[in-house]
Amino acid sequence: MKLKLKLVGLLAALWFGQSAAIFAEPDPNLYIFLCFGQSNMEGGGRIEEADRTVDKRFQVLADFDVPNRGWKKGQWYDAVPPLTRRTRGFSLVDSFGRVMVSNLPPNIRVGVVKVGAAGTKIEFWDKDVYTNYLASLPASDKYKVDLANDYGGNPYAYFLELAKTAQKSGVIKGILLHQGESNFEDNDWPKKVKTVYDNLIKDLNLNPKDVPLLAGEVVNADHQGEKAHANEIMKNLPGTLPNSYVISSAGLPCNSDHLHFTGEGYREFGQRYAAQMLSILGYKLKENAAVIAVPAAK
Repeated sequence: MKLKLKLVGLLAALWFGQSAAIFAEPDPNLYIFLCFGQSNMEGGGRIEEADRTVDKRFQVLADFDVPNRGWKKGQWYDAVPPLTRRTRGFSLVDSFGRVMVSNLPPNIRVGVVKVGAAGTKIEFWDKDVYTNYLASLPASDKYKVDLANDYGGNPYAYFLELAKTAQKSGVIKGILLHQGESNFEDNDWPKKVKTVYDNLIKDLNLNPKDVPLLAGEVVNADHQGEKAHANEIMKNLPGTLPNSYVISSAGLPCNSDHLHFTGEGYREFGQRYAAQMLSILGYKLKENAAVIAVPAAK
C-alpha cells in the first residue's frame, strides 16, 4: 500500500511538473523583437572571428531546421551569426541585439525573430495581397515565388507562426523593418507598411502603444544610393503609422552596387536601431559601452 501511494505521489509530482512547464508564463524579462524585410534585413556583412562569441542573453529563434548547426525550427539559440538559414552574413540585427544586451540591465535578455526575402516588395508580407503580387511578377522575377515557397507558400503566416512561438517565451517589445528598395517609387508604401503592422498587432493580440516599429532608410543619397528616393517616401511613415520611427542611413557606407550596406554599415546601422529602441524603453546608450567594433581593413 505504501509503495502504491509513493508511486501515485511520484506520478502526480511528474504531472504537475510537466503542467507547470507547459503553462509557464512568458518571461517578462525576455524582450522579443520581430524583424523582417528584404536583402538588407537578411544581411551580408563579413562574419569576423570575434562575431562568433556572443552574450548568451542575446538569443535567436531558429526560422528553419538547420541540421549542420543542430538547430530546430522554433527553438532558441545563442545569436551566433548567421542568424537565420536565409542570412548571408553579419546583419544589422546582429549588431542591434549585441548593442541592446550591452546596454540593458543584466536581468534582461533579448530574443529576435528574423525573416527576409531579397528583392521583394512590402506586398510580399501582406497576407491579403501577396498571392496577387506573386502572380503578377514578370518571368525574370519568378524566383520570388520560390522565396515565398521557402516560407511555406505564405510568408506572413510563416512569420506569424514564428512570432507566436516566440511569444510563449517572452514579451514582444518592437518590430524592426528594413524594406523599401523595391517600393522606392511607391508613395503608398507607408500605408502598406501600416497594413502589415496592423495585421501583426491584431493577430498577436498586442497593444500598438507598446510595440513601436522601427524602419531603416535605404542607402542614402550621400552615398549615391540607387533607390535613395525611397527615403523621401519613408519620411511620411510616422505620420501614417503612430509609434513608428525612421532610422537614418546618412553616412553609412555601401557596396559598389549602391543598394547594399557594407559590413561596417550594418554594424553602425544596428547600433542606430538599438539607440532608438533603448530610448523608447527608457534607457540611454552607455558611452563607449555599446559600440560594435568594426574590424580593421585587411
